[in-house]
Amino acid sequence: MKESLVRNVFSNVASNYDVMNDAMSMGIHRLWKDHFIHKMAPAPGAKLLDVAGGTGDIAQRFLEYQDSTNGDSTSSVHMVDINPDMLREGERRFADSKWQQQNRIDFTVGNAEKLEFIEDNSFDVYTIAFGIRNCTHPDQVVREAYRVLKPGGRFMCLEFSRVSNLVLAAIYDMHSFYVIPKLGELIANDRQSYEYL
Repeated sequence: MKESLVRNVFSNVASNYDVMNDAMSMGIHRLWKDHFIHKMAPAPGAKLLDVAGGTGDIAQRFLEYQDSTNGDSTSSVHMVDINPDMLREGERRFADSKWQQQNRIDFTVGNAEKLEFIEDNSFDVYTIAFGIRNCTHPDQVVREAYRVLKPGGRFMCLEFSRVSNLVLAAIYDMHSFYVIPKLGELIANDRQSYEYL
């Protein structure tokens, strides 16, 4: 049930996903993702598995970091997303990129809970950014991540959490339940999907 709901919601929002992320977070998601990559500090030649990779913004930041910080042209990304529409947006992002031309990025439609198409111990870093909350069985996601990571590999999850401060929680709830759906209605002509997101 949740899997089909998530698939439908993300099919509906795929073409507006990046624009809506900017609107919903007032651009702050970009800072979070930049910080995420800098905390990762991947080594040259690292192989990244980016699960729930969607439109490819984590993959792009990873490859940019590798090129600019490490002077590395050998690291690679395998993007996986359960939603083919989201993955197509990622493929569009990289279509004319040097990374695509160098075969440093590839794409697979797949479920984070069942990565049977990926060998054991094959990746240095596994990322899932704002995706684990959409999985039916997060424990299976983590088990699969452990299986596909090389010994000493890194699991990195970027996700929202609960707000414990009551005042901030009220502001967060108002933003989540009223502002975001209204933005979805105005920008993407899709209030219902953004009521879920």
